[in-house]
Amino acid sequence: MSNPMPTATTLNSTKHQRINIMEKLGDYWTLCVLVVIILVFGILAPSFFSAFNFLSTTTSATEILLLAIGETFVIITSGIDLSVGAVLGLSGITAGMAMQALGNDALSLIVGILVGLLTGLIFGLVNGFVVAKMNITPFIATLGTMGIASGITFLLSNGADITALPTPLTSFGSGNIASFISYPVIVTALLCVISGIALAKSRFGVHTYAIGSNQEAARRTGINVPRHIIKIYGISGLMAGASGIIVAARFASASPISGQNDELNAIAAVVIGGASLFGGRGNILGTVVGSIIIAVLASGLVIVNVQAYWQTVAVGMIIIAAVFVEQLRHRNK
Repeated sequence: MSNPMPTATTLNSTKHQRINIMEKLGDYWTLCVLVVIILVFGILAPSFFSAFNFLSTTTSATEILLLAIGETFVIITSGIDLSVGAVLGLSGITAGMAMQALGNDALSLIVGILVGLLTGLIFGLVNGFVVAKMNITPFIATLGTMGIASGITFLLSNGADITALPTPLTSFGSGNIASFISYPVIVTALLCVISGIALAKSRFGVHTYAIGSNQEAARRTGINVPRHIIKIYGISGLMAGASGIIVAARFASASPISGQNDELNAIAAVVIGGASLFGGRGNILGTVVGSIIIAVLASGLVIVNVQAYWQTVAVGMIIIAAVFVEQLRHRNK
């Protein structure tokens, strides 16, 4: 006996079930991936669950996470910022040079931090101006400023590390609470909370999503799109500056090679976290999960004595999976 042909009602029901599954998968799949990765590494190497590894993994995650926070704002507006890694390195160098020039005291620490943040902010605002006012595509604009920032970094430092940093800064970078939570993690967590609230609960966040969903419609509702985009890239640059200072504090030196290729991991973290490359969707919580996935892969592979190069392979596979899930969700709407 032949099987009966499916009815229209059955097909519609199946389609709705598939859409519901994709929606739930899109919301939680990265968290499931993180749990699976942690369990696998924990089984292969029980020391993975040690307090020391937790401290080192979460601390190393701050470097990418801070860049990814700014990148989240940019990607939601359907843009991209390739300069954040180079700006991280430049901000660390400018902050280190300012501190070195002023000496080992509180004034040098404050001035150095402000110089580093200002460096990142200026580059971010330049990126925003080039994208919003000169109408250059974000990829090309930030690719250009990435080269500029990298070149200036080596010109200022002559390729040498700056090690004469104030003791309070290096103490902050190596400090922790109960050998479990480091000070850089606490600062990064506060910035995540502030950014998450700004994105989810403020008018600024609403405008950000509106621009990413439909820039022309956002303009017609009265949003000053160019000015908002400049602000968005300013945030990205500011976060890169903050990351540069924290990296210098962690390693007790400012290196001109800091941040190299970090922009790729930051973008990967945002995409893995569920942000749409088409714009209009993304959140800080997803970015946090994406950043932790990358950090856990890096530390886990070291613990199980696997070549670190496999990290890029694993991250690449997860990125492809993330975009695939995103496309399925987009197609079913």
